[in-house]
Amino acid sequence: MNLKGRSFLTILRDVERGSISPDDVNEYYYRNALALNNTINAYITLIKPQQSSSDGPLRGIGIAVKDNISTRGIRTTCASRMLENYVPPYDATAVERLKNNGGSILGKTNMDEFAMGSSGENSAFGPTRNPINTDYVPGGSSSGSAAAVAAEMAPIALGSDTGGSIRAPASFTGTVGFKPSYGAVSRYGLIAYANSLEVIGVISKTVKDAELLFKMIAGRDLRDSTSFNVDLTSRDVGRPRILVLRSFVRMADERVQKVFYDSISKLERAGFIFDYLDEFREIDYVLSSYYTIACAEASTNLSRYDGIRYGPRLDVAGNWRSYIEAARGFFGSEVKARIMMGTFILSAGYYETYYLKALQIRKEIRAEFERIMKGYDAVYIPTMPVLPWKIGEGIRDPKMAYAADVLTVLPNLTGSPAISIPVGKSGEFFVGGQFIGLRGDDMKIISIASEAENALEVVRHE
Repeated sequence: MNLKGRSFLTILRDVERGSISPDDVNEYYYRNALALNNTINAYITLIKPQQSSSDGPLRGIGIAVKDNISTRGIRTTCASRMLENYVPPYDATAVERLKNNGGSILGKTNMDEFAMGSSGENSAFGPTRNPINTDYVPGGSSSGSAAAVAAEMAPIALGSDTGGSIRAPASFTGTVGFKPSYGAVSRYGLIAYANSLEVIGVISKTVKDAELLFKMIAGRDLRDSTSFNVDLTSRDVGRPRILVLRSFVRMADERVQKVFYDSISKLERAGFIFDYLDEFREIDYVLSSYYTIACAEASTNLSRYDGIRYGPRLDVAGNWRSYIEAARGFFGSEVKARIMMGTFILSAGYYETYYLKALQIRKEIRAEFERIMKGYDAVYIPTMPVLPWKIGEGIRDPKMAYAADVLTVLPNLTGSPAISIPVGKSGEFFVGGQFIGLRGDDMKIISIASEAENALEVVRHE
């Protein structure tokens, strides 16, 4: 049996018709994962499928889950030696809802440690490799989820997005990456990096696949006070009015810009209406405010990994400071760097100068985004400013890796839904374009992206 190129929806329909069984589907993806994981390194933990007996809509089919999303009885490492042997006693709400719909867990996917990175290189278990060319990065931090879907090692996957961590790897691997509105999916069970920015979302082959899974995991959860009941009614936007932010597009290199503007020409022929805005007033502060807030929140969240509350128990002589320093040696260099930056930002004398100012700028960015969106259905910009780089280049040049987030952090600051789809190719690699909407307009953004996907036909799936 060969399911290559089959969308998740098509597979589910074939299972419902009886032409294939859920066990056949699980065996296909499990065998592919076993065969390819030594090369791609998409999974940290792979689970041998059990015989399916579910009659829920997902029919017992296995879904890949990023390894910072809690899974009861299955180790959840955050790609860190700090949590190498941690096995949660509970499921994240998103996982619980998938199980309630008949889903199962195919495995836990590799990632940048504690979701800190945009390349997939910063994992204690080794870098994830791009299935298109294994010398190159797949994007991060949801690197394993995107690589697994792209390499036919999973039919669909959950990821998380703090500053582009779903959309970046989707762009680099030619998959679809949907980041819901902040609060549209419960964060209960998502191991925290930066609470006010992150959200669980979906990486898939098609927009309709992402929509299916999103509807199952979305909605209010009493265990997450930031969650809300997002409107899940399907939307028909007719001829969508789209605003292109030229100041963001100019940050992309020439190869990305060419593919991006070519996609606009094709979408215009399909009935999309485009207008252009030359300047976004707060553009110079988008990346700096994001990193200030994210590192500050990371410093607070990761303080629990002290070898007493969480982390490895150590036999260390000396005082408690020696113990904690030894325990925190289990963090990788990128995580330690961001903790140090965050601790500095929150320290006496700098809290008002950096952190409070970044929060104020975020308010202004949100207000500016809401202002420019009046009369439009979505904003359209490239997902990543560059094509994938070779493995190791981002570690040697961290400034380059940080700058790669410049086009993806805006929706995290505004709480907006955003979806990346493949809009063309440059050489062997795909270029992603992202549609961004107002918070709560998730279904509108999905509808627009689905229309664009059909019009562009960059990747064809059955």
